Amino acid sequence: MRSDWSVCIRRACAVIRFDPTTYRYKSRRSGQAALEQRIREICQTHVRFGYRRVHVLLLREGWFINMKKTRRIYNELGLKLRNKHPKRRVKAKLREDRQEAVEPNDVWAMDFVHDQLATGRKIRVLTMIDTFSRYVPALDPRFSYRGEDVVRTLETICLRIGYPKTIRVDHGSEFISRDLDLWAYQRGVTLDFSRPGKPTDNAFIEAFNGRFRAECLNAHWFLSLADAAKKLEDWRKDYNDHRPHGAIGNKVPLDLMKSEHAASLCS
Repeated sequence: MRSDWSVCIRRACAVIRFDPTTYRYKSRRSGQAALEQRIREICQTHVRFGYRRVHVLLLREGWFINMKKTRRIYNELGLKLRNKHPKRRVKAKLREDRQEAVEPNDVWAMDFVHDQLATGRKIRVLTMIDTFSRYVPALDPRFSYRGEDVVRTLETICLRIGYPKTIRVDHGSEFISRDLDLWAYQRGVTLDFSRPGKPTDNAFIEAFNGRFRAECLNAHWFLSLADAAKKLEDWRKDYNDHRPHGAIGNKVPLDLMKSEHAASLCS
């Protein structure tokens, strides 16, 4: 209208009954590129987190925003996940490919393996592996496990060899517990949850569990929990100190951990 009739802004706004201050208004809202990037980073490792949990993590890190803004950005970035899908479709999408570990204690993987004693009583073994060096920090058998037991085992191991940056786990009740979440937050460890029904998201620990069962669990009788702990520890030391691994050039995990991390590391 202004160009066609050569009128001023005030006259044009008066004709169409539009407030001139609204026409001149310029947004003073700060950019949100950094916030968008942080939400993407959170969703890369927590592929099943909705905007509410993402909002809690943002508040922990000092982002002072309300939940409505978190939800709006979450949806604008296309991160919203549907809970119901037609048949023959993927349950949850993987937003971005994960980065490979480039040094020891970069990424650990953790899971449980079930077995039983000679008496028939069932046991659970907490297994974990460093995905870079294939070093096994611990094999901890117990009759039952809770979230606080996982935290206790991790803290004992990490005080000796250091804390990992990321731990890949599934959605087991012990791994989604408040105890483990609080421990990870306090220690600066990221919990990278695999997609439900997708064991290939944690392929390193699944492959290790297969070797562990074939080479150790199926080869021994366990008379008691103490006997199981001793035999598992002997096998773990042999696995770390002597067993060659084709994935790391037929080296042993302990040598790779020492050469890359600390010469004082002990098995």
